[in-house]
Amino acid sequence: MEYGINIPESPGKRVVVIGAGFGGLNVVKGLKNAGMQIVVVDKNNYHQFQPLLYQVATSGLEPTAIAFPVRGIFKGFKNFHFLMSEVKKIEPTRNVIATEAGELSYDFLVIAAGADTNYFGIENIRHISMGLKSVPEALQLRNRIYKSMEIVSRVVDEKEKEKFLNFVVVGGGATGIELAGAVAELRRKVLPRDFPEIDFSQMKIFLLNANERLLDAFQPQTSEKTKKDLQAMGIIVMNNAKVADYRDDAVIYNNEERIYTKNVVWASGIIANVFDGIDNLGQGKRIITDKYCRVKRLDGGIYDNLYAIGDIAVIPEYVMPQVAQVAIQQAQLAVYNITHEDKIMFTYKDKGKMATIGRNKAVAEIDKKRFSGFFAWFLWLFIHLLYIIGFRSRLEVFSNWVWNYVARDQPIRSIIEIKRDET
Repeated sequence: MEYGINIPESPGKRVVVIGAGFGGLNVVKGLKNAGMQIVVVDKNNYHQFQPLLYQVATSGLEPTAIAFPVRGIFKGFKNFHFLMSEVKKIEPTRNVIATEAGELSYDFLVIAAGADTNYFGIENIRHISMGLKSVPEALQLRNRIYKSMEIVSRVVDEKEKEKFLNFVVVGGGATGIELAGAVAELRRKVLPRDFPEIDFSQMKIFLLNANERLLDAFQPQTSEKTKKDLQAMGIIVMNNAKVADYRDDAVIYNNEERIYTKNVVWASGIIANVFDGIDNLGQGKRIITDKYCRVKRLDGGIYDNLYAIGDIAVIPEYVMPQVAQVAIQQAQLAVYNITHEDKIMFTYKDKGKMATIGRNKAVAEIDKKRFSGFFAWFLWLFIHLLYIIGFRSRLEVFSNWVWNYVARDQPIRSIIEIKRDET
């Protein structure tokens, strides 16, 4: 089948945005009244609310609650276009990107394609483990959890049971602790009702963290509080546990220590989604930019009309977390610098950090103040609800949270897989 790009030529400037994440969406919103043609290119036709992927994975939310069609988000925007296609190459000297559908020219390009899971070259881990960076991965993990329980309910051999009852989460950041806590909540209240034939005292949840403490971007006191809360939920927390391999149905860490498991979730490290044509890359393949978020060339110069923001980019002079707030603030900066002759430099304004651990448990740091327990948990819920797109989705998420809290139930427990007929 032959494809083409049916976006009309623009009489004014054209801004192409690669990626429909937090950064890309905020670029479009900022340019709404700028009189430019805006084209968003993404291989998916939706924006996903990544902070709640773990709740899809643990059957608390449907994917539709956190995935929003890009065309629907910007319906009514004048001179806005969306192209569902994968970007293959960027040619800055020609002001062109090459996609699966063909070439697309630009006057300004904003690269906001985010990042993917970094397996640090451990191929066996990449093949066996599950990431949690996308809606399909969240659904895959949800299926794995419930398929493991179905297998345990039929298996007789105790050693085989152990492999399916052991869950290993690798990574001591927010994603790792939130997922480990959510699985612990399933083990405590939800799974025993569905599978009365299984002895859930045998189900173990391991959290392996290569660093000295959890949440190392937080204050040490917060890290210690998080560890204690997780341990109180029955999670086995291992700091300084560096995963090296997966062999013979076992996660290998440190000095050939082993955990036998069929369920490994990799929440440790990210690597930028880069493209051919951009060669000036830093650690994690992140695109190196100047303080104005403009992409630097290998010869030390810059591309005046090419910006990179969010997880895909790095400003060497700054150390910044790879979180949504950075992408949002850099998007706002890129909008200003695209629409103004006088450029401004990026300065990150830390609005705080937070992570949820489980029911009534969370930690937060805002303006050098630390919070934990119910107040931090409620604050986490409130702030995340604010960032959900659309009233209907907010209502859906809120109603699910209320139901889960009151009924102590996760209602979305179906195993749904699409199997193609190979014949």
